[in-house]
Amino acid sequence: MASAPPQVRVGALDLWFQASIPHPLDLFEARLYLEFGLTKAAFERATSEDIAAMRSAMVTLRGSTGAEQFFDAVLAFHRVVAAAAHIPVLEGMHQLIVTSIKAVLTGVVFVGDHERLLASSLDVHDDIVAAIALRDQASFVDALNRHDQDLIRADDPDRTPNTPQRP
Repeated sequence: MASAPPQVRVGALDLWFQASIPHPLDLFEARLYLEFGLTKAAFERATSEDIAAMRSAMVTLRGSTGAEQFFDAVLAFHRVVAAAAHIPVLEGMHQLIVTSIKAVLTGVVFVGDHERLLASSLDVHDDIVAAIALRDQASFVDALNRHDQDLIRADDPDRTPNTPQRP
């Protein structure tokens, strides 16, 4: 696997997929855009219980040591954020997309220099939780913009989501 080019690079991770219909990149792209909307709704709707669940998911994320474990923890974190949006239909769609991605995933490895990228990813996810907890719009927008810098990186720039925000 080390000699094959990654199909998707996400921050500190390279991901490989088996061929599928829909294409794995289409699934990944849909997940990212759906999560973007769900995260914005979570900012508006999250309860104290939801914020506690996000903080718990961050403890798991910070405790992840391997690439696959980290990827699973990131997915779990975003599942908690999706639930905090309190839009059951979209939460169900999110889970369906994540399940589809995992069904065709064949490999997850850390990229070189992943320590710096992991630290940045952890910080930005912490900042998203803090901004939601404080209902701090400016910090939330800043955290989302920083989060988007680590989103999908494919060879085709048209397939790289760009969801810039303004305070």
